[in-house]
Amino acid sequence: MTSANNNHSNVHLVGSIAMDDCDEVFTRVSNELGEHLCRIPDGETGERSRWIFFQRQMLLDHPATEIDPTVPELELKQWDGKPMRSLPLLRFREDADLNDVHFETGYDKAAIYSYEKFNAKRDEGIIPQHARFQVCLPTPMANAYMYASHKARDDFLRVYERSLLEALDVILASIAHDDLAIQFDVCIEVLLFENYYEHQPDDYKVQVFSMLTRLASSVPDDVELGFHLCYGSPYDEPLVRPKDMSTLVELANGIASNVDRTVDFIHVPVPQGRTEPEFFEPLRSLKLSPDTRIFLGLVFQGDPDGDQARIAVAKHYLDDFGIATECGWGRTDPENVPGLLASHRKAAESLR
Repeated sequence: MTSANNNHSNVHLVGSIAMDDCDEVFTRVSNELGEHLCRIPDGETGERSRWIFFQRQMLLDHPATEIDPTVPELELKQWDGKPMRSLPLLRFREDADLNDVHFETGYDKAAIYSYEKFNAKRDEGIIPQHARFQVCLPTPMANAYMYASHKARDDFLRVYERSLLEALDVILASIAHDDLAIQFDVCIEVLLFENYYEHQPDDYKVQVFSMLTRLASSVPDDVELGFHLCYGSPYDEPLVRPKDMSTLVELANGIASNVDRTVDFIHVPVPQGRTEPEFFEPLRSLKLSPDTRIFLGLVFQGDPDGDQARIAVAKHYLDDFGIATECGWGRTDPENVPGLLASHRKAAESLR
């Protein structure tokens, strides 16, 4: 089992929140949940509200890329087989010098802008002084598996990782480290472990943990580091419905054993309706450092009894944990946000 670190936050906000802008996010979540939070994201509003979908347009517009006509489109399907969308996939142009290709991800510009707003809200006394500014970043695999042809995937991974780490360097140079928390969104990697994709390398587990280790090593020790695991939620429902938490535990343990620095938090989802002990049983095998806070994504809007039922079962397997939603709220109906905030507050108070 895992025990708590010194950071006794009971609520983790995954990242995206269906609000108009970061000013609204900082104000409302601080007013509703400030005492329960140790870090606050900017809500990934605007073009980031659909997670990495805005990166697709950036890649389509890039002069070094083109549609790969030799491969079929990616058919994105929900857990029940329902088709959601079909996407043509990209490759690099033959004349592209991959050593010179750079993707302007925009994550650095968004973080710097939001951090200024964060500081202003903290100076006004709205954001609590102890809270860090949380920056959420995708992994290179997210864009490579969603938008690149499998024939070009290795090249995309190399170029995107280099570009993402350049953006991270700008963030690290622009934001006070004792104010900052970096969260890497580990979604496509979970899907790989669930054999979601048709073209998967045999050594995908080695590739996943090697990549996550490189990303983690790029975050200085005085900056908080965390990982958000999820099954995706393009239409506010997961792409995969897991049989239990074994895949999530395998990934969490792999991160813990491969990453050399402190991992401050790991978030894992719990689907709504899953309260049977068998689903939670793999948590007995969780092997995290005492310095790592685990957050279970078991809170849902308008389901207080279900939230308490999931919390009650989880307590049989973990001595201590915080709570969150299954995934981000960027695609949920904005009218659900007040209920989600209230659900978080009620669940957090029940953990005291």
